[in-house]
Amino acid sequence: MNNSAKLKRLRAAGWKVGSARDFLKLSDEEVMLVELKLSLTSALKEARQKHRLSQIDLAQRLGSSPSRVAKIEAGDPSVSLDLIVRALFAAGATHKAT
Repeated sequence: MNNSAKLKRLRAAGWKVGSARDFLKLSDEEVMLVELKLSLTSALKEARQKHRLSQIDLAQRLGSSPSRVAKIEAGDPSVSLDLIVRALFAAGATHKAT
């Protein structure tokens, strides 16, 4: 079933369909922060896989646990931007000046 058919079915059943922004009443700044964290966590997973590191390997490089690495990659709200960036560098990502 495609998305438009799902939306029609949900609306017909009385469901209100909207965005996470609307549901959570996020400000523009909060939306940008969520998008930034999602982008960074996605880049982290890509860098880890590119360098053929397991979550265990990355955890050892960070001095952390594999479950913490899994939380970082999942975008857990308890994870700080600082930890995401440190994990990115530990996974082999580099900073490129533009």
